Amino acid sequence: MMKNRITTLFQIEYPIIQAGMIWASGWRLAAAVSNAGGLGLIGAGSMYPSVLREHIQKCKAATSKPFGVNLPLLYPDIDQHIAVILEEKVPIVFTSAGNPKTWTKTLKDAGITVVHVVSSSKFALKCEDAGVDAVVAEGFEAGGHNGREETTTLCLIPEVRKAISIPLIAAGGIASGRAMMAAMVLGAEGVQIGSRFVCSPEASSHLAFKEAIVKAGEGDTQLVLKALTPVRLLKNEFYQQVKLAEDAGADKERLELILGRARAKRGMFEGDMQEGELEIGQVSAQIESLKPAGDIVAEIWQDFKEACKMPFKI
Repeated sequence: MMKNRITTLFQIEYPIIQAGMIWASGWRLAAAVSNAGGLGLIGAGSMYPSVLREHIQKCKAATSKPFGVNLPLLYPDIDQHIAVILEEKVPIVFTSAGNPKTWTKTLKDAGITVVHVVSSSKFALKCEDAGVDAVVAEGFEAGGHNGREETTTLCLIPEVRKAISIPLIAAGGIASGRAMMAAMVLGAEGVQIGSRFVCSPEASSHLAFKEAIVKAGEGDTQLVLKALTPVRLLKNEFYQQVKLAEDAGADKERLELILGRARAKRGMFEGDMQEGELEIGQVSAQIESLKPAGDIVAEIWQDFKEACKMPFKI
């Protein structure tokens, strides 16, 4: 157990947060991580409001520990998601992909702890000004949608730490206790981990996607679709289509046509490994097996403690 500003803020044992990933982070994963002493998040990005309500209620039944919801702010029916969160009295909300000023006051007035995800120190400062309780600084290595700055976690964390006074959580390229220690040495007070938790039985992602992550090696992911919203993908036939189009100078409209609709669901949830969108981080190359989420939390924490004891010689 560790006591710092992050564990105190969320009332958790370990400063380990499971990212709220689309098509992966349902109530089963969130409850399992929370029960293991971390903070589980339900990923609302792939859920209709009624589905989100169902997941929140099931998570409440599955854990007595704190949990939260990750809420991308770019969706047109965001007010309906907010209404569900308020009605269900969700204690913690991580917002992303939008202006934190829009909903932070509404959430905080309801007694909700609010955290916002950023990719630069400039936006971290805007979050602090908006009144959020903590910031997640996510580096270029992360899976899924990324910031346009392409700043790596190793460079991003010190800059954000220097810019803000509120608690800081590091994300992007973290799947082990040693990586967690490195992030905390640089100024983070906790870590948010996504890709590693996808490879657990509790994650709602398709088994074929999980197995593809385990098989992935160094260089098997790439950041593409920068003309739309930058996203890191596992390389497959869909990725090749996008890459060829981008190399040929495709405009935004052409890329939108290639992307189509429900491409992420098709890949990560339905298991189409060739034509689906497979969002995952660079750290997938380090993931070698599927493990229960609780075991992953325990393994990371043990690895962190051992890393803290390592002697360093110059």
